[in-house]
Amino acid sequence: QVQLVGSGGGLVQAGGSLRLSCAASGRTSRNYSMGWFRQAPGKEREFVAASAWTGGITYYADSVKGRFTISRDYAKNTVYLQMTSLKPEDTAVYYCAARSSLVDLKGLDYNYWGQGTQVTVSS
Repeated sequence: QVQLVGSGGGLVQAGGSLRLSCAASGRTSRNYSMGWFRQAPGKEREFVAASAWTGGITYYADSVKGRFTISRDYAKNTVYLQMTSLKPEDTAVYYCAARSSLVDLKGLDYNYWGQGTQVTVSS
């Protein structure tokens, strides 16, 4: 079992920045790919970014490419999502997730999910 706790959300003006954190505990392992997803009211959960557990490979949704950066601190078992140039359409609950796979990291088929952290971007 892996427990994920997300934090760092809040209210920010358009153009601002936030850094989300996701701390993993329990059966932690370096061999977990990590992802960030978000869900806005009335919309389906969507992929934002992912980091494969090996190779330093990262993936981003087109809507956040160039503005968001996913990174990992293996010593702290923590994954981050640095968000810059935020837009009102980035408003959503952000979820971190972990999966023991290197494939289909943009899909929702993750083994473990965090509780979500709210990000609100005002115009």
